[in-house]
Amino acid sequence: MFRKVILPVLLAAVWISISEFVRNEFLLKDFWVDHYYSMGLTFPGEPINGGMWGVWSLLFAIGIFVVAKKFSLLQTTMLAWLVGFVMMWVVLWNLLVLPLGILLFAIPLSLLEAFLAAWIVKRTTS
Repeated sequence: MFRKVILPVLLAAVWISISEFVRNEFLLKDFWVDHYYSMGLTFPGEPINGGMWGVWSLLFAIGIFVVAKKFSLLQTTMLAWLVGFVMMWVVLWNLLVLPLGILLFAIPLSLLEAFLAAWIVKRTTS
């Protein structure tokens, strides 16, 4: 069970966490901070927020694991990306807290994140 279930999920979760951290802390943080500031808000950057992104990464990895059992790598990637990112962006846009300028960078980077997470799961379960 460890090698076929837990290991793939944990490896994918680690990749997703690293990808999210690099993208949002190094590449796109200024977009987020400036956008929140323009709304009179402070961007939520406390440790608890980072912890919740860790939980999100684990849940995303579990979802990818489940989807990967029934679909190809490309199908898994696209389904995971749609559910994990596109739906999140729709919600953030609806709440008026999505800085649309990030999408130029976030779309290709999130596709890469979803693809590599799906690849990790596929590779470690076969």
